[in-house]
Amino acid sequence: MAIQERFVVAKIDDLIPSAKEIQKQAALKETQKEDEHAKRLAAAEAEKRALIEKLSKPSGLSEEEKVQLASTVIHRAVRNGLTEVQIYRFLNPLCSDRGRAINQMEPGWEKTLTGIPKEITNSGVTICSRAAIASATRSSIFPAGCPATSALPSVGTASHLR
Repeated sequence: MAIQERFVVAKIDDLIPSAKEIQKQAALKETQKEDEHAKRLAAAEAEKRALIEKLSKPSGLSEEEKVQLASTVIHRAVRNGLTEVQIYRFLNPLCSDRGRAINQMEPGWEKTLTGIPKEITNSGVTICSRAAIASATRSSIFPAGCPATSALPSVGTASHLR
């Protein structure tokens, strides 16, 4: 019986990992998860930097193309019965003051814009004045107490948009 007992114990030891082996495997899996998470964060940060870089440069669209895009957005809003539509949303690094002037609704906030947001605002003023639409801006999303994104909506009544 002692031989059978030793055989059973040996077989169980082969089947069930030791506590030390379990801890080792758990630590290895945790390290792999942390590495994957770090890679995803790095990729997201690189994508964000590339987007900011792209948006900080002029769009390359002609004034006619910009008017056509604005017209499409305005007409879609009218068809959907909206009196307000968000024209553009962008990250605060595209403002020279990281969105502070927009958030504080300071006169001249437009001067803090760079790249495509600046281009849209400059074109938007012309388009909005032609269509008798009031334009406004908003700052939103405050992670860690700082504005992260800003939006350039176009505001008016449905009769103004028609």
